[in-house]
Amino acid sequence: MPLKLATAVAACCVLLGGFLVAAPAAAVDIRCSDVDLPVTGPLGEPATVHGRFCLPDGPAPGAVQLLVHGGTYNSAYWDLPYDPDRYSYQRDMAKHGYATFAADQLGSGGSSKPLSLPLLLPALARSMHEVVGHLRAGRVGGTPFEKVVIVGHSVGSGIVAAEASTYQDVDGVILTGMTHLPSVPALTLGVLFGLQPAFMDDRLGSLGSDPLYFVTKPGARAWLFYATENTDPGVIEADEATKDQVSVPGMGTVAVFGIVLPATKAIRVPVLQAVGEKDILFCGLFALRDCSSGETLRPAEAPYYGPEAELSTYVLPGAGHSLALHRNASLYRDATREWMRDKVGVALPQGYHPIG
Repeated sequence: MPLKLATAVAACCVLLGGFLVAAPAAAVDIRCSDVDLPVTGPLGEPATVHGRFCLPDGPAPGAVQLLVHGGTYNSAYWDLPYDPDRYSYQRDMAKHGYATFAADQLGSGGSSKPLSLPLLLPALARSMHEVVGHLRAGRVGGTPFEKVVIVGHSVGSGIVAAEASTYQDVDGVILTGMTHLPSVPALTLGVLFGLQPAFMDDRLGSLGSDPLYFVTKPGARAWLFYATENTDPGVIEADEATKDQVSVPGMGTVAVFGIVLPATKAIRVPVLQAVGEKDILFCGLFALRDCSSGETLRPAEAPYYGPEAELSTYVLPGAGHSLALHRNASLYRDATREWMRDKVGVALPQGYHPIG
């Protein structure tokens, strides 16, 4: 059923002092539905990717974002069941006229749970490539989308980079929560003190006893993923309640071949790379990245891309690793929409008219 959500959107937009000022407009009806799509599992077996599809009521947009979550998350990262008017990426995009499909990666959420050992980067990238095909063929919501922008977070960004560089089937790439030179000390501490086998988790243990599926320990997400001074405690509670498992072999191959090594070099479409200023995993100690602004981040990241990527960089002030779930995440979403309009040619929805 359509969900009625009040929206503070703009009848016209004015850039004042570097800030986008928007006037309120009428309420927008949003349609969200859960969808299961057939894909190929890591050993060639039939598998299913589950996802949530959201878009504004009325004629379907011509473009869709395919959202790929990070490790120990599922699609709830993009539609957190807490204060959705403020923190749901999907519902905010729909209120502004954009369609999104948030996929559960294989092994998490409502998707198939194959053995963890063969669930490596090539299988994860292939499954997202197959989802891109479903979106273009109109198998999601009955609309064949002309343009697909693939969006990743953290480990999901490594999968997105591999998908886009291998299959060359998308029109734009957004990588969030990653740089090409992570903080090895922070990642090491995170693995040693922040993770445990999923079968030891009170909630996820019921999924099975596969020893190479891991999840964060209780309480670890706050210090791993958030700048707590810029985070609603309710967000961290909701994050903990919806956390999920990740294949350790998969996460390892994604980290090495999707993030550290330049899979991004072969991307042939525009790229937006966004991080949180206080992301301890990619901007912290020994990360050797200046994450104080998009302008300071770009020179260090540009060598990992070809000229076709037309790399854009964005830093969300005061945000940690999971930048989409911080108090000021609306700034990041605004920057994403501006980039899609300017670099990918995704037109502003009806009712939005930049001035000047």
